[in-house]
Amino acid sequence: MIGLHTLKPLLKKRKRVGRGGKLGGTSGKGHKGQKARSGGYVRIGYEGGQMPLYRRVPKRGFNNFEFQVETKIVNLSDLERAFEAGATIDTQAMIEKGLVKIPKGIKNVAVKVLGKGKLSKKFTVAADAFSESALKAIQDCGGEARLIKEM
Repeated sequence: MIGLHTLKPLLKKRKRVGRGGKLGGTSGKGHKGQKARSGGYVRIGYEGGQMPLYRRVPKRGFNNFEFQVETKIVNLSDLERAFEAGATIDTQAMIEKGLVKIPKGIKNVAVKVLGKGKLSKKFTVAADAFSESALKAIQDCGGEARLIKEM
């Protein structure tokens, strides 16, 4: 029969080192030194004051950061909400209305208009790219879609 005095705990107690007995003394930390001290650690890549490897090795090769093109997406529903009928919409107008936000340090930004949402106003839209559904929706309302440049 099971009694309360015969039950064993489900969780093991955490081993606490450095309090005498078998786990006293250096407590598995070796002798002296920074890593033996409480709170002592050495950050990754630290070489004791020697110039670290990641700084000794020359940085060579191609970096695409300067040339990358960040594509920003604008939906038809955003254009419908932000602009009046008959408006001429270009990238600068979208930036002014807050539809396109350019991250710091990015020079090349392309704007693509997608066909999400309904369009009931006539617009002249100049963008870097259009989805097929956006192009059809703009032309169905009597508007015009101009490609600034090919992506």
